[in-house]
Amino acid sequence: MHFKKIAAAATLLICALPAVSQARDTAVYLPFDKAVAEATRTGKIDGSVKFYLAGNTPAGKATVLSAGSVTNKKTNAFNKTDEVACEWVAQSAIISLHQAAKSAGANAVTNIVSFYKSNERKDPKNYECHAGAIMAGVALKGDLVQLK
Repeated sequence: MHFKKIAAAATLLICALPAVSQARDTAVYLPFDKAVAEATRTGKIDGSVKFYLAGNTPAGKATVLSAGSVTNKKTNAFNKTDEVACEWVAQSAIISLHQAAKSAGANAVTNIVSFYKSNERKDPKNYECHAGAIMAGVALKGDLVQLK
């Protein structure tokens, strides 16, 4: 009798494996400026570093201090809409770039691209987020620059 319970449990576990391997990974594209504005409004960043997605060129002379700075952030997406989870994790990625810029003596991050799974995606308005049932992630890559 005990063996039958173990066999039944093992069968259920094996049947569940395909569902785990086919986890949801939905690409979501949201406005980058909105995430920067929210991070600034809530005091997570101080506004001393400006952010420019690839395709948006800042005014003035830019001296690159560090090219290709990457941040890859994840957050818990359980019981959150894709948009809420993505906005939260995007702010985390922006905070990371902000800190990297300040540490390098930069006052801007330029040429920012989405960099999910090391695949560059340029968009002058939106960042790319990947949302699943449990996790959401945003990866960004940009150049740390001094604008004059």
